[in-house]
Amino acid sequence: QVQLRQSGGGLVQAGGSLRLSCRAPGGTFGYYTMGWFRQAPGKEREFVATISRSGTKTYVADSVKGRFTISRDNAKSTMTLQMNSMKPEDTALYYCAAGPGAVDSIGTSASQYDFWGQGTQVTVSP
Repeated sequence: QVQLRQSGGGLVQAGGSLRLSCRAPGGTFGYYTMGWFRQAPGKEREFVATISRSGTKTYVADSVKGRFTISRDNAKSTMTLQMNSMKPEDTALYYCAAGPGAVDSIGTSASQYDFWGQGTQVTVSP
């Protein structure tokens, strides 16, 4: 069992930046492929970004490419999503997720993840 604890988020104006963090205390963080997903009101949960166990492989959705960066620090059991040049359409509840995977595996589907954070609201005003 992995408990994911999210922090960050909040309200920002369009063009601004926010950082989300996801921490998994317990020493097993490095064994998991990690990802970020988001869900806007009335919409289905969608993939945002993923990073491999080693941190050497990442992938972000086209909608955030060039604006969002995913990273991880296995020594600190923490994953970060740096969000720049934010747009009102980025407004959503953001979730971090952890799932089993090979050292260089990434995951774009929610079904690949077994554990989820509590969710963090991100609101971007026009």
